[in-house]
Amino acid sequence: MQLEVSKMGVVAAYRMLTGLITPRPIAWVTTISATGVVNLAPFSFFNLFGANPPIVVFSPTLTRAAAKKDTLNNIEANGEFVIHASTESHAEQINQSSASLPPEESELTGLNLATVPSVLIRPPRLRDVPFALECKRHQVIPIGQGAIGTNLIIGEVLMIHVDEAVLDAEGQPDPRKIRSIARLGGEYWCKTQDLFTMVRPG
Repeated sequence: MQLEVSKMGVVAAYRMLTGLITPRPIAWVTTISATGVVNLAPFSFFNLFGANPPIVVFSPTLTRAAAKKDTLNNIEANGEFVIHASTESHAEQINQSSASLPPEESELTGLNLATVPSVLIRPPRLRDVPFALECKRHQVIPIGQGAIGTNLIIGEVLMIHVDEAVLDAEGQPDPRKIRSIARLGGEYWCKTQDLFTMVRPG
């Protein structure tokens, strides 16, 4: 099968690509509005893109009605956000936080998630997660328009919060303890516990 993307339609291309490019880590992001409403949402177009400076990138696409999501609006307004671990123990809450709510309503309501103040930025962070990254906006790059239009949020990590319980004897993150989950295509998710190791060549 060969598919020319320009002839597929946006939704068909989206479904095909998100089914092929897997697994995708999930940025579980808190932001805050000008009126103080805390927004929480997951994004599977996400990854770490550097360490000097420490850069993360995620994409809150436009809705299928071509509207901006609250996360994007909040980051454009105040430039701050927190990225949290997405783990097995919070899988249902991560999924539920993707619901479309009006801007004046927080996704935290009814999800039984406690927050604590961040250190360097205004949006709070989730309390009971293995790690949280306080970030500031480096750049927002709008690339696409219309349904599912792309917006790249490039952020710099300012502060790392990590639960010592998920570190190994050398003080490094142990994936067996973090128990991350990731997105596949359609309604599929995956766990990251089927691990193997390889030593990189010198």
